[in-house]
Amino acid sequence: MGLIRADKKFEKFEDVTPELLKKAGVKLLLCDLDNTLRLHSEKEPTAVLAKWIRACRKAGVKIVIISNNGRKKMMQEFCEPLKVPCVWWAKKPMSTKLTEAMEEYNFKPHETVMLGDKWSTDVLAAHFAKIRAWKVEHRRNIV
Repeated sequence: MGLIRADKKFEKFEDVTPELLKKAGVKLLLCDLDNTLRLHSEKEPTAVLAKWIRACRKAGVKIVIISNNGRKKMMQEFCEPLKVPCVWWAKKPMSTKLTEAMEEYNFKPHETVMLGDKWSTDVLAAHFAKIRAWKVEHRRNIV
């Protein structure tokens, strides 16, 4: 697989089901935030996102949000109601924060996936960290 090619592609994060994660042996799902799990303009988590995170958690998957967004307070306020840890200013495609998350939560690379919308940050960071890269389409307002 090429360095900038995702291992799997999906239309939206909701297509990454708990059943799929379990079947793929994923125990740690590192997720980009902006335009992956939310529109950049959304200030609060949607009901769809909250339900998806609860379902993943129930299936035994740990979710950590890893974002290049540098607004610490906004990130914390968004992630707190979801009870999901977050890493801001991750500097992807550098893989340091991905590797640190695996170490902190005691997961191996084969148990971990990075889910994001950009090959230039999320996919590259995943491959640099030697984990699987799953890509979703850039989230947009669809009327």
